[in-house]
Amino acid sequence: MAISKLHLLFLLSLVSLSLHRPVLSDNDEEDILLKGLNDYRTSLNLTTLTHNNNAECLADELADQFKNQPCTNTTGPASVPGSQPGFQDFPKFLTKCRLDITATRDGEIMQACVPNLDATLVLSNFTKSRYNKNLNDSKFTGIGIASDDNWIVVILTTNTTEGGYTPAAKDSNSGALAFGVNGVVSSCLLVLLFSCFMF
Repeated sequence: MAISKLHLLFLLSLVSLSLHRPVLSDNDEEDILLKGLNDYRTSLNLTTLTHNNNAECLADELADQFKNQPCTNTTGPASVPGSQPGFQDFPKFLTKCRLDITATRDGEIMQACVPNLDATLVLSNFTKSRYNKNLNDSKFTGIGIASDDNWIVVILTTNTTEGGYTPAAKDSNSGALAFGVNGVVSSCLLVLLFSCFMF
């Protein structure tokens, strides 16, 4: 019986290790920009920006909308404030990312178009443009970054209810899917564990 328990322990160890793999980013441009922006803020004695999944979701939707637009002087940080096209699908993006408009009011959306997303040029498009006033502001504590084609979108968040990009209140049916993959895997492990001790 001691051998079967040892085998069971080994099997459970393998399963748990396979479930807890580190998540690797598929967008190096975004990781490089985040590091560069945090280095920039550190040089100004400001706190580093922490990753915000909800802001990243919205940035991803916006980057996708920009991807077919050419880079011009009327897009990105070189544009005159108010001259950029509005985000006509913004309410749809908020819904897709499960965000409430009130949780985004104090945030800041910044976008840049850089051919081939050259890392040095992307960073300078944020740190050496009108966007740097946002990066220099200590009220911003979080960040979401997404890129698509030559476009990169950065969303700065605050730690307030009006800028934290917190999810909208759940509806009554949203809990039905909360069990998810982790719940299924946990259930399978419990069944396996139970069956091993039964035999």
